[in-house]
Amino acid sequence: MWCVYIIECKDRSLYTGITMNIERRLKEHNSKKGGKYTKVRNPVKLIYKESYKNKGNALKREIQIKGWSKRKKLALAGGDIELLKQLSKKKMR
Repeated sequence: MWCVYIIECKDRSLYTGITMNIERRLKEHNSKKGGKYTKVRNPVKLIYKESYKNKGNALKREIQIKGWSKRKKLALAGGDIELLKQLSKKKMR
């Protein structure tokens, strides 16, 4: 299974990615081996994840989420469906 995830970095910024092994990937991010962005922003903590059966669907979702504002990502992570809907409507205008 593929996982789309959002992590919060120590500077409170958000990072979205995909992996087949979320535990390993979080360890990589926190040991400065997880990528350029998180290398200087660790420790990180997982705030959201979704599972997908194939890489293609996970990549599509990752790209979609990466295009969102921080506020919208936090609404998703917090399960605030009403705020998520409101923020989606604002973008459509």
